[in-house]
Amino acid sequence: MKLPSNPDPGPYRNPHAPDPDPDPSLRHLLDRAILVEQRVRRAVHARQLTDPAPDDAFRGLYLTDETIHRLLEHGRHLTVTAPDDTDAAFLAEAEARADAAQAADHPTRLRTLTHDFSLSALDVEILLIALVPDLDDRFEQFYGYLNDDVTRRRPTIGLALGLCGLSAADAAARSRLSPQAPLRSGSLLLTEDQDRPFLARTLRVPDRVTAHLLGDDTPDPRVVDLLAPWGDIPGVGDPSGLARALAAGVPLAYLREEQGGAGTALAASALTRAGHGVLGVDLDRLSRDPDPTEAVRVLAREARLTTSGLVCAPLDALTREPDKAEIIRLVTDVSFPTVPTVLVGRVPWDAAWSSRPPLLLHAPRVEPTTRAALWANASPSPVPPNLDLTHLLSPFLLTPDQIAGAARGAAQAALLDGGALHPDHIRAGARSQNAAGLDRLARRTEPAVTWSDLVLPPDTLTQLRELTARARHRDRVLGEWGMRPGGGRGRGVTALFAGDSGTGKTMSAEVIAGDLGLDLYTVDLATVIDKYIGETEKNLERIFSEAAGINGVLLFDEADAVFGKRSEVKDAHDRYANVESAYLLQRMETFDGLAVLATNLRANLDDAFTRRLDLVVDFPLPDAPHRRALWDRCLGPVLPRATDLDLDFCAASFELAGGNIRSVAVTAAYLAAESGTPVTMPVLIHAIQREYQKLGRLTLASEFGPYMSLLTDG
Repeated sequence: MKLPSNPDPGPYRNPHAPDPDPDPSLRHLLDRAILVEQRVRRAVHARQLTDPAPDDAFRGLYLTDETIHRLLEHGRHLTVTAPDDTDAAFLAEAEARADAAQAADHPTRLRTLTHDFSLSALDVEILLIALVPDLDDRFEQFYGYLNDDVTRRRPTIGLALGLCGLSAADAAARSRLSPQAPLRSGSLLLTEDQDRPFLARTLRVPDRVTAHLLGDDTPDPRVVDLLAPWGDIPGVGDPSGLARALAAGVPLAYLREEQGGAGTALAASALTRAGHGVLGVDLDRLSRDPDPTEAVRVLAREARLTTSGLVCAPLDALTREPDKAEIIRLVTDVSFPTVPTVLVGRVPWDAAWSSRPPLLLHAPRVEPTTRAALWANASPSPVPPNLDLTHLLSPFLLTPDQIAGAARGAAQAALLDGGALHPDHIRAGARSQNAAGLDRLARRTEPAVTWSDLVLPPDTLTQLRELTARARHRDRVLGEWGMRPGGGRGRGVTALFAGDSGTGKTMSAEVIAGDLGLDLYTVDLATVIDKYIGETEKNLERIFSEAAGINGVLLFDEADAVFGKRSEVKDAHDRYANVESAYLLQRMETFDGLAVLATNLRANLDDAFTRRLDLVVDFPLPDAPHRRALWDRCLGPVLPRATDLDLDFCAASFELAGGNIRSVAVTAAYLAAESGTPVTMPVLIHAIQREYQKLGRLTLASEFGPYMSLLTDG
């Protein structure tokens, strides 16, 4: 910004515009800045006339009068700092141009800022006085000269009031710079040097506000890591009701959703329909911010500068720890009532979280057909027509933004494998959206077995496939068809696998997870059981809560240790044990995921659990034909076998479960590797003997028959 070269130009003209039609917003800002410049000219001239020590020997430590004259290019010499008639004429001309731009549907940013932050005329003048050092670096020296301190290169409160022609004792004027006033409450103006007297405190306009007035809306670096691109995700469901409420001035809403809900997308669509932009806020990151108070103020300012509403999720991140819940009040209070705010989460709303009662709504779940459409829309490359996305995505409960992330991940995996998108890429992309919290509480297994690896009776296999079908079609049956209404029941699928150790329960859970494209999470009961009263329930609640954020199969092995029968109350221990069981009964019923309980002792489970289970699958010990298949399967096609192996004899004579047969096969493989020979019958008999020793069984001639002589003494 150049100073006018004419020392007496009459009505001021903007010398900055290179052409007759500059950007109206920038022209308006510079026009107003020129008015500040004229006041500074008069203030500097008045300061020069009253300089008490023009011959000071230490003048070299600060700006001289000659330097100021040179910077001002011998401008007008007025002795007052208040606006004069010429200023008024120029201001009227500048505002007339802004009126014309607004009438042409090109409102200037300074005008919009004035309206959106409810600024008075004095507020705008003070803001501009604080702003001009960021538009023209000469003002650093001007203000240093006027402050009589070259190290203080921004205006002080006293200087700003003086340039506006106001007394430093004017209470009304001073109130415009209080923390509750629009300039400071909206974070448009910062006061620094708080240890100094009020009039000596420095005024500074944040860089983000300056950039906005100049036409740049890059988000503030202070909060860029807290932002989430939820405004870019297509909406799901009908946002018209929420949009009407927001347009009518409802400042706060809470959308409660289930796993795979469309809360953030619905909120973004509603804000867009109501005429607002969308600013997504990741509350999980905000909860870890070192100064959430400052972050929320900057977020609110960001929303107001861009005429946006806030979509804040997940609310659950602020409710896990009691001290974090205060951030909810901070978000709702700082943004109220100027910024429409929509919170999204899975937890019930607590009235203590905010003094502002929100509009409470329920966000719909993203149904399978919608998931397919969102995936196809977000995929960087076209989805092959032979892929049934609806079928592939039916087991996964994903939000719209998770679907977008999964689609991009699958496309990248496809590029790595040659470019063609396969079902495995889609499943892997969907699994990549799982939260990592459950990994600390359960052991994650990526399935590596299929239906062909199972050797089970036909009825057991049929029940397992029925369980898979339940998991795949639960949204249609329980959601669209409403086959589980009311009572707070979830859409989870729960099954009990009962049978002796080694009969294939864990392997079957892995096969089901693999068929659905999910990971298997095996709960470590050592992280659950606690001798202190109430701690076991807390541990289980953490597991169920984390499981709600993942798409996987949750396996409780040895489930009877946790899900045991309630008993008659004879002492305090019985009472608390029954409370624990009652809690589990309720929690299982509200669980939304796929859970498998595995037990060797079905009789130890409480009968109430059985009613809440979708399927009870019995795993019997294998009979001779199944054992024959297991022997062949466990030895595998690669392990070298001698011609003398009599697997028919092994299947008929040794009543072993599949897990034991697998253990025998591995032991035989090690023995063969050590001896450098194929697996022979003596090697296999020796491995069986070792397994019997592990099981504590006697080696009877009736079982080993003609191979009894091969047994060793050790």
